[in-house]
This record gives sequence, C-alpha cells and structure tokens, in this order.
Amino acid sequence: MKTIPNPAALAWRKSSYSNGGDANCVEVSDGFPGAVPVRDSKTPTGSVLLFPAAAWAAFVGGVKGGRIGFADGA
Repeated sequence: MKTIPNPAALAWRKSSYSNGGDANCVEVSDGFPGAVPVRDSKTPTGSVLLFPAAAWAAFVGGVKGGRIGFADGA
C-alpha cells in the first residue's frame, strides 16, 4: 500500500534554484522514502506534486548540468 504524505506534517525547504524572491519559489520535502513532494511556496496549503525519487534526481541533474533550462528564467 502506498501512503500519500500529509503536506502539513512535512518539513519544507526552498529549492536552491528558486530565484530567492517570493514569486518563483519551489519547495521540496526530504526524507519521504522513494518520493519527493514538491509544492509552490506561494500556496503552501495548495496541491503537492509527488515525484518518484529517481525522476526528481534526473530532473535536478538536468538542471544542474545545463540540459534543462528556462528561456525567461521562470
């Protein structure tokens, strides 16, 4: 059985790739086995996306390696 994390019970941190302003911040939560919860910091009680840990690691690796980028910095 898979358990969906309770967003209110998780410890959230802002992504180091967020621009530091309040307008473009992604928050992630560490320590959930096999998955990475992600949310928009502007709506902390809103929806949470739950990514498989391997998929999130591949995404972060692509951003760090410059293989994934954003045309307007958003």
